[in-house]
Amino acid sequence: MKTTRSGVVGFLGLGVMGREMARNLAQAGYTVRAFDIVSSAGDALRPFGIEIVSDIPSAVRDADIVISMLPDTPQVEEIVSGLQGLLSVPPRGKLYVDMSTIAPEATRRLSQALQAIGVTMLDAPVSGGPIGAKNGTLTIMVGGDADGFERATPYLRAMGTTLNHVGASGAGQTVKLCNQLICGINIQAICEALALARAWDINLPQMREVLLGGSAASWMLDKLGPAMIEGDTSAGFRIDLMMKDLRLVLEAAQKHPVPLPATALVASQYQNAQAYGEGANGNQALFKVYDRLTGQRTVNTN
Repeated sequence: MKTTRSGVVGFLGLGVMGREMARNLAQAGYTVRAFDIVSSAGDALRPFGIEIVSDIPSAVRDADIVISMLPDTPQVEEIVSGLQGLLSVPPRGKLYVDMSTIAPEATRRLSQALQAIGVTMLDAPVSGGPIGAKNGTLTIMVGGDADGFERATPYLRAMGTTLNHVGASGAGQTVKLCNQLICGINIQAICEALALARAWDINLPQMREVLLGGSAASWMLDKLGPAMIEGDTSAGFRIDLMMKDLRLVLEAAQKHPVPLPATALVASQYQNAQAYGEGANGNQALFKVYDRLTGQRTVNTN
C-alpha cells in the first residue's frame, strides 16, 4: 500500500529523465502535478496518480515545491522569467529546485531574481542517467541555501540515493559540469583503446573484462563498453545532450579562464558525431567517430 506523504510537487519537464523522477515522487506518496510542452509526454504517468496539467501556473501555484528537469538554460529561464513563469506565479511553498544541467552563471542570476520575491532556488543537477532516474538511485549535487536544501531533502530522496550540498547557488551546476568533463574524456579514452585494440586484432569483449579488473576500470567501461563493442547506438543519454554539457563546460572555463584542452578535443569528436546525424544516438555511439577515423565498421568479438 502506497504511503501518502504531505507535500504537493509541481513538476516541469517530462522527458526521459523527468518522467521517471516524477513517477518516483508519486510512488513515494507525494501529490504530483506535472507539465510538459509536449502534451502527450505525461500520458504514461496518469496510472501512477500524477495529474497532467495544461500550463505552468496550474502545476506550480499550489505546490509546496517546484522541480524542473529541462534540456538547457533557455528553457529554465523561460519557466522562471517567462509570462507564466515563477516570478509571475510563485509557488505556495516558496521553494524551487532545478535539476536540469544549465550554466552556473544563469543559475545565480535566476536565484537572485527569485530571492527578491521570497522564493528559494536550489540548483540540483543529477548523475546516473536514465537508469538511475528509473531506479531512483541518482546522485544529486545541490547548490544554494542550506535551509532550502534541508526542506528539499525528503523530496530529493525519492529520486536519488546520494545527496550532497556542495555550496552556494551555482555550485551544484559547477560540480555537475566537472562530472561531465570527466565522463566525456573517459568515453573518448575507451573509444581510443577499443580502436587501437581492434587494429591489432584483439578480442574486444575479453579486453574489456581484463581492464575492468585493473586500474582502467570505470563506470563507462562497464556500462557502455558492451554497446560500443556491439555497435549498439540506442539512446540512453544522447550525444546531443552530452555536447550541450560539454559546451557549458567550455563556456564556464572561459569565464576565469581555465584551459581544458582534453575537453575541447572531446567536444570536437561529439561535434563530428552530430555532423553525421548521430545526435539522437546514445553516448556510446561516439565510437562510430573512430569507425570513420580508422576506416573500419566491425569489431573483433571472436
